[in-house]
Amino acid sequence: MIQRLATLLITLYISISLQAQDKKKPGFTKEEFRARQEAYLTQKAEITQEEATKFFPIYFELQDRKKTVNDKAWEQAGKNPKTTDAEYEQIIEGIVKARIEADKLDLEYLQRFKKILSPKKIYKLQRAEIKFHRDILKIMHQSQKK
Repeated sequence: MIQRLATLLITLYISISLQAQDKKKPGFTKEEFRARQEAYLTQKAEITQEEATKFFPIYFELQDRKKTVNDKAWEQAGKNPKTTDAEYEQIIEGIVKARIEADKLDLEYLQRFKKILSPKKIYKLQRAEIKFHRDILKIMHQSQKK
């Protein structure tokens, strides 16, 4: 659960960062980010080129669907300084429900992934995702210091 929460927060952070980059701030475009992610995950999970061709369109479809779910949950969060406790309670419940929905999407897509990748490669991919996000956060943090 904590690992999923961390992954969700990292994904949200990166999504926000990518949106901010549209305003010409230094960093990666969505396409650059995905290209780096695909190359990294392909190497670390030992995914063949044939598998990658089938897998990554589905993988990025999942990422887009999860982003939509998360964006919807967070769209009202903290925007109004006069937000009441009751409203914050609804926002928090919406965020938790979004996490549950994202987890359901993970389960749904896992079945599709199994048709392309072995369980061992899926496991390696999940581990590599976590490391990739950590590495990207380090890069972004370093670039902000400069």
